[in-house]
Amino acid sequence: MNGRSTQRGADVAQGAPDGSGVVLRQADEADLDIAAELFRGYLDFYEVEVEDPQRPRAFLAERLAGGDSFVLLAEVPGAGTVGFTQVYPMHSSLSMRTAWLLGDLYVAPSGRRTGAGRALLREVLRRAREAGVAGVQLETAYDNHIAQGLYEAEGFVREEFHAYYHDLSEASAKLSKSSQEG
Repeated sequence: MNGRSTQRGADVAQGAPDGSGVVLRQADEADLDIAAELFRGYLDFYEVEVEDPQRPRAFLAERLAGGDSFVLLAEVPGAGTVGFTQVYPMHSSLSMRTAWLLGDLYVAPSGRRTGAGRALLREVLRRAREAGVAGVQLETAYDNHIAQGLYEAEGFVREEFHAYYHDLSEASAKLSKSSQEG
């Protein structure tokens, strides 16, 4: 990954389990290439096929330019920028307050077991408390037991609600149309 220094933005040092320091910073336009590289790793992890190789970078650029989300990056000495998280503000009707959706959290294989994921998660929670949001929501795959263990260790609780999703993509629309015709 990228070993660029962290002179820009607000850096937050966190201690990793081995005594090294994880340095966090909020991404800006200058970080789009490294953030997009990590985002592509995240998409690969979840087996999302991306036809346009520039789309992950463009997606992040759109979110940052529009103020739709914020992205944090994690650097580990000797390994460079190894992780990212993207957070989307939203509204909670049940609490009638702002809440945050932690949409993405990913640490590249070279940065795993360094404390980077935990540092990113803790920084999101710190910022959420500081901003006075009602809570932070996230999702992960049923079989991602390592992430589930981290989330639960940091105070996240599995909810009793069922999540539903209606896919409105072109492929889903074609499948739905063919099933209606049959």
